Amino acid sequence: MDGQLVLGLGGTVDYELRWDSAVLERLAREHEVRLDELTTTSPIDDERSLLLTVLAFAATGTGAERFVASSDIIERFAAHFDHDVTLGGTGVRAGLVLDSLGIPSVQHLVSIDDNVRRLLPASISIVSSAERDTLDPHLIVQFPADARVRLADGEIVSPGANRLIFANDPPNRTMAIAPALGDALAGASAFLISGFNTMQDHDLLVQRLDELVDAMRDLPADALVYYEDAGFYTRAFAETVRSRLLPGIHVYGMNEDELQEYLGRAVDLLDPAHVISALDEIHRLIPVPALVVHTRYWALAVGPDAARHRAALESAVRVAATRYRLGDGFSAADAAETSAMDRHEGGAELVRAVEDSIPDATGVAAFSLDVPSPTTIGLGDTFVGGFLAAHAQNGAPS
Repeated sequence: MDGQLVLGLGGTVDYELRWDSAVLERLAREHEVRLDELTTTSPIDDERSLLLTVLAFAATGTGAERFVASSDIIERFAAHFDHDVTLGGTGVRAGLVLDSLGIPSVQHLVSIDDNVRRLLPASISIVSSAERDTLDPHLIVQFPADARVRLADGEIVSPGANRLIFANDPPNRTMAIAPALGDALAGASAFLISGFNTMQDHDLLVQRLDELVDAMRDLPADALVYYEDAGFYTRAFAETVRSRLLPGIHVYGMNEDELQEYLGRAVDLLDPAHVISALDEIHRLIPVPALVVHTRYWALAVGPDAARHRAALESAVRVAATRYRLGDGFSAADAAETSAMDRHEGGAELVRAVEDSIPDATGVAAFSLDVPSPTTIGLGDTFVGGFLAAHAQNGAPS
């Protein structure tokens, strides 16, 4: 299928922290942090509350996105650590993946500065609603498995690797839609929608959704619309987005954390009964042609159009695994090399059990990789980029 890939809706500048238990232990001593104070739900309004939240999530091995009272808190916290400045946002990271595979795209942005101009590759064209340069960095904390941080009255140990995102980003919170988006969509073969999760004004959210739906009227009839979920800062807003956009969405993606947050319970990702029940419940809540859930063990699609996207699932899992083992800057040859690596046996068994039990389910097992320093940042975004790459290369039907 000819046509451009249009990715949106907002990009970010990310401060990717390099995990350092010694720094965290020093901060914990300075702030006199105790185990019973760790929390994942309290407001983050200073450096101490941010530290408590990071440690609490690391102790559970869970990934999440959280709102921070100001960007100054992020700047001060990041200054304690070695960190890299990168570009983030689902659309932007998906575009970077596509660029690594030799596929150009169009990116809708709501903010821009010299970091974006410097780091965005030439293959990504920009449609922007930004009227001036701004910088509101997102703090990305990636913790490894078995990370240990000693506190005054004990220690935390992370049961698995994951990532946390903290931000206060006014441009992404207001999510202005560029007037030129409709023109870009008129030539699109696929449109990626993401980013509404950071909005906090319900009336403004409804307005932006109306503007987006109006722009989407210019999409060709055969264009694929992919919506990637995220951790909503205000959970009720997710229902608002679904009620407005669901009729036009062909593929709706989410990760394991978002799945469990919707269901309000933990899901054993290697237990067929647990996963089958979870997929049934989440697809009844989100009745799209193809609902995609991607996890560390497997990626599954359910729905009447799920089977059409099997090749895209395979591409998505392969590319995400390549980022996991190599980080930024991988190539199409690196992704091809990943294809020959071992799959996760439990994931493969789970996929077979689900396909046997749910008639319209299809899936692929994730790769089983033993990597000394894995990259967990942006894996979901990379998955989306790999999915859309297959669509671009194979003309996957919508």
